[in-house]
Amino acid sequence: MSTEGQTSRRHPLDRRALLRAAVAVPAAGAAAAGTATAQAQAAEAAGPTSRGRFDAESPRFALAVLPDTQYLFDADSADPAPLRATFRYLVAERSAANIAFMTHLGDVTEHGTEDEIALAADTFRTLHGKVPYSVLAGNHDVSSSTDDQRGDSAYLAAFGPERYSAMPTFGGASPDGYNSYHVLRAGGRKWLVLALDWRISDKGLEWAQNVLDTHPTLPAVLTTHDIAWSGDDGKAQLSENGKRLWEALVKGNDQIFLALGGHYWPSGRTVLTNDYDNDVHIHITNYQDRYYGGAGMIRTYGFDLARNVVDVETFSPWFLAGDSDKRPPLAAETVELTGPVDRFSLSVDFEARFAGFAPSAPPKPRPASAVMPRGTLAYWRFDASGTGAAGKPGATVEDGVLVRDLTGNGNDLTVSRLHSSGPDALTWSDDHHPGQPAHASLRFDGGQGPDRGAVLTTAGRAALNSEKFTRGYTIETFVRLPEPFEGDHSWMGILSWEGRNGDAGKTTGWSPSEPTCSLNLSPERFLQFVVYPHRQDADPTSWSHAVPVGRWMHIAVVNDGRRTVMYVDGSKIARNPSQPSTGIATLGEPFVLGATQFDRRFGQGFYGWMGDTRIVGRALPVAEFLTSFG
Repeated sequence: MSTEGQTSRRHPLDRRALLRAAVAVPAAGAAAAGTATAQAQAAEAAGPTSRGRFDAESPRFALAVLPDTQYLFDADSADPAPLRATFRYLVAERSAANIAFMTHLGDVTEHGTEDEIALAADTFRTLHGKVPYSVLAGNHDVSSSTDDQRGDSAYLAAFGPERYSAMPTFGGASPDGYNSYHVLRAGGRKWLVLALDWRISDKGLEWAQNVLDTHPTLPAVLTTHDIAWSGDDGKAQLSENGKRLWEALVKGNDQIFLALGGHYWPSGRTVLTNDYDNDVHIHITNYQDRYYGGAGMIRTYGFDLARNVVDVETFSPWFLAGDSDKRPPLAAETVELTGPVDRFSLSVDFEARFAGFAPSAPPKPRPASAVMPRGTLAYWRFDASGTGAAGKPGATVEDGVLVRDLTGNGNDLTVSRLHSSGPDALTWSDDHHPGQPAHASLRFDGGQGPDRGAVLTTAGRAALNSEKFTRGYTIETFVRLPEPFEGDHSWMGILSWEGRNGDAGKTTGWSPSEPTCSLNLSPERFLQFVVYPHRQDADPTSWSHAVPVGRWMHIAVVNDGRRTVMYVDGSKIARNPSQPSTGIATLGEPFVLGATQFDRRFGQGFYGWMGDTRIVGRALPVAEFLTSFG
């Protein structure tokens, strides 16, 4: 097998993306209201820098959370500039950060007067129609001694249901108008956001429960003004109102996995366990006690459904704008908050967390006829359709068992054991990749010291043995490495053709005794695909990253008649050779699953699970890989 010497390991990328200043205004620094007003006017004149499209299907998206802004709307000392800057940032960065929604946690204003409310409502025009949002009433926006049955108010006139009616996310409001909900699509699924009054009544709770009952499969984020408080240690505890919400609504509805509140400071967080033995994350977000009333500071919850994490960051777009060298000291101290309650990551297995109310239906097996596109030369699977009668999981796959080539091209595989390997060297399994057409696999128990394993080999006259692939090829398989990955399995083979490249007249490779084509695993768990082309005297080799253990992966090697590209889980790897590569010098030798020869001799065999394997005589696009359901 080809070697590449010492392999350097890559360091993981920093979690944080660089925050771009998206606000075309000077840095915050003037405490005078006149200067701030001038900044706001400049921002208004400049308009949003971009209106990028939100990608609702991307597995990565952000929820923006804006807490108490009351000190920015405080009678004659009001200064909306920081909040305008925040809204301009959200508009400008909606595409880059994939911002799905923004939710305000209440206390929009200090006194709830008509003038304060009017200025706040006008400031929200910067965001309106560009990023969907919700707002809820805090105690400073309405009479603090009443619940949501209080009737008319300046707040309700400006931030009632009519304000959201044109938003595509708006689902409805309670009859009193103080509670609302939104349904948004992000990460390829729908989510529910509940925006509840700071003092929700029994009628309001009944309404909220009805919203959850009407949307029983949607994961829900509950937002309100008063739910928890925290000491300086950042450990949040439910407030009295929070205890009422927990008992009456949160703990009995498994959909609610995140609950957000403001009102108190400092910020904090905790995790509670609901009636379904699942986590509910409770967070306090409030920065009004900080310089410039919090300066419109926002918190972003970056959902990553692929990584099963939520990355949380807190920053002020107003302070981020402009020249950092001219940023005044207090702004520089507050531009970003990086403590453990303001910048952190939550580990959430979304599929498992949501399984109780929104179980994902596993894909059904697909017949072979549905996954054999034009040019398919061989296709093997290890269920009854491929083997005639697959054994029970864990049972031995006996030597001599035939695995049929379902294309009808006659490239059937026959099982045999290597050296003096015992029955456990190859067993039946119902484990499989979730996107695999057949819901079955083979479990190989190969290794070295001593060499052992099992192989599946085409017959001596199989058409695949002499296929040259000069028009290209796509070779696919599904593999899972055991966890823990025990023993020495350096350079174990996954699939190959038998023979020696020297017998094909090749002179440039690592050794003339190496086979003409093989897929192997390096000591660092890098996949290595090395091929000796039919036409060129060369050995172009693809190298993957270090592949994972304990989970299934789909591997595809695609050649278009000119060069070869390897894909892992539908993702093109970086280290693909640019050398010309036309065809495979197959020599008329058998094709093999489960090992790679050297000098026409098998050593160790494959260690792990292997699922459906397919060979097509042309380059397939990713959309036509075996994992595709198109």
